[in-house]
Amino acid sequence: MKKPLFFLFAASILCLGVNVISSQTTDSIAGSWKTFDDDTNQPAAIVLITEKNGLFSGVVTKLLDPSALPTCEKCIDYRKGKAVIGMEILSGLKKTGDSYSGGHILDPDDGEIYRAEMKLKDQGTKLDLRAYIGIPLLGRTQTWIRER
Repeated sequence: MKKPLFFLFAASILCLGVNVISSQTTDSIAGSWKTFDDDTNQPAAIVLITEKNGLFSGVVTKLLDPSALPTCEKCIDYRKGKAVIGMEILSGLKKTGDSYSGGHILDPDDGEIYRAEMKLKDQGTKLDLRAYIGIPLLGRTQTWIRER
């Protein structure tokens, strides 16, 4: 009779541990994110965001839009003509309170580099990205979805 109670207790502890681990993975912007095209709202790419020494950066790991150009022809910096897959498009973000700011993001479609701010939403399953030139009021917001 004691064995079933032990296994029930052990299973409960295991489930609690899994919940704690999964909640820890959604309290940071680090991870894989599905991006969306501004015009069509269709999936555009997967971006992997990583953290190193308190700074967050993002690299395109996969293109989802079949019409997307595989190289950044409109880029005006060292990325011109380079493959979009493997390209760092997000850099320099720092966690400030419950948001991330101070970074820049490249839009490979138009070659423009924007200032960037990010904030997690919906228990870390969504990420609001505000890209702008000058002040945040003069920008646009995209919502990215965390990949599981």
